[in-house]
Amino acid sequence: MYKIIGADQQEYGPISAEQLRQWITEGRANAQTRARAEGSPDWKTLAEFPEFAEVLGVKGPPPPLPSGGRVTTDTERAADRLAEQILARDYQLDIGRCLARGWDLVKEHFWLTVGAVFIVTMVEGVVGATGVGALLAGVFNGGLFYLFLKLARRQPAGVEDAFAGFKLAFVQLLLAGIVVGILSSLGFMLCILPGIYLSVAWALTMPLVIDKGMDFWPAMELGRKVISRHWWSMFGLLLVNCLICVLGLLCCLIGIFVAMPVVVGALVYAYEDIFGAAPAPTATAA
Repeated sequence: MYKIIGADQQEYGPISAEQLRQWITEGRANAQTRARAEGSPDWKTLAEFPEFAEVLGVKGPPPPLPSGGRVTTDTERAADRLAEQILARDYQLDIGRCLARGWDLVKEHFWLTVGAVFIVTMVEGVVGATGVGALLAGVFNGGLFYLFLKLARRQPAGVEDAFAGFKLAFVQLLLAGIVVGILSSLGFMLCILPGIYLSVAWALTMPLVIDKGMDFWPAMELGRKVISRHWWSMFGLLLVNCLICVLGLLCCLIGIFVAMPVVVGALVYAYEDIFGAAPAPTATAA
C-alpha cells in the first residue's frame, strides 16, 4: 500500500500498487509525484520505486500530424494553462527573503550542501577535461536543484541526490542545457540585451524539468512566460547572486564553495515561491 502527495499538496491513500499503476496510466500521477510505501517514513518520487518503472516508461501514442504547421503537444498546452494560472494569481519575488532562506538552508545542512557543491564542481571539472563538460552542465545543475529542493521541502536527502539528473531526467536536462546555452549565446551576440533577457527568463528551466517532469521546451516556455511578469526581480536576484559568488572567489577562492550553495538555495526558494505550489503541467492525482 502507498500514500501519495497530489497536485494540491494533499496526502492521498493508502492505495494499492495496482491502483497507483492505473493512476499513472491515466496521467493522474507521474515520475515526479511524491509517494511513500506503507511502513516507510521516507517520501520519494515514483521514479525511485522500481516496481513502477515499467508503467512510468509507457507513453501514449503521439497525436496525429495535422495537414500543415507545427504540432502543439499536450504537454505544451498543459504548460500554457499552468502559466496562465500562475500569472492569474500572480506572485511576489522577495530577493532578500530568498537569500535569507538560502543562507539558513546552508547553515542547517552545511556539510551536505557545501560538500555536494564541491563534489559536483570537481566532477564537472574532470568531465570538462574530456571536452563534454559544457554539454552536461544542465544535468549537473538539475541534480543540484533536486538536492536543494528536497532539503527545502524537509525531505530526506543525500549527496547522491546531487546527481539525480542522470537518473531522473538525463535527456531533457541535457537538451535544456544545450538549447538554453546556444540561444542565450546567440542573444548576447545580438546586441547583448536579448541574451540578458533570455538568461534571466530561463533561469529556472532546470528545476522545472527535474521537479515537474517536463520536457525541455515546455519548461523553457513556461519559465519565460512566468518570469517575464517580474523579470526585473529575477534579474536583481541573479545580479546579487553573481556578487555573492565574486565575494566568495575573493575569499581565497575557498569561499566560493559556501557562496555557491547559498546562491542555489536562493534560486530554489525563488522557484518555490513562483512554481512550488503549482501542480506539474500534466494531470496528477486529484
